[in-house]
Amino acid sequence: MRCPWCGHLEDKVVDSRAADAGAAIRRRRQCLACGRRYTTFERVEVAGLAIVKRGGEKEPFDRAKVEAGVAKAIKNRPVSREEVARLAARVEEKLRRKGPVVTTQEVGIEVLSLLRKLDDVAYLRFASVYKDFQELTDFERELGLLLQKRDSALSGRSPGPKSGAGRGARRSQ
Repeated sequence: MRCPWCGHLEDKVVDSRAADAGAAIRRRRQCLACGRRYTTFERVEVAGLAIVKRGGEKEPFDRAKVEAGVAKAIKNRPVSREEVARLAARVEEKLRRKGPVVTTQEVGIEVLSLLRKLDDVAYLRFASVYKDFQELTDFERELGLLLQKRDSALSGRSPGPKSGAGRGARRSQ
């Protein structure tokens, strides 16, 4: 590390501790030439995440775009901005695990999977834009899938086998 006072390249670390809730390390250093002290911070460099759009062009991932899309879907729904921010952070986290380059389709799928758990109406709104619904039957199909998943989740948790069977029997008639 170059001393900001004299430019000498050799120093010693006097003190190290976690900073920014563990996201960085703060180090107090002392220059071996002039003896003055200075502070440095060490942080993990996050690799860039690129999105490949439908037309093939690439652009950097922008969490604000995810938040804006979800914000439109949750309009007049009981979902807080903090929940939207957490959802966008989780989407980004999942995409980073997939690799440095992902498609817009992968972004949409991640948003939909997390939005389904957050709010069903917001999920349908987002799905209608993401999946480009053109007809009423598109909404019916997606709502049917949503209800089917909800029913199977509820029947899996219900104490008696009759409650799940009764719902499925009525719907299939």
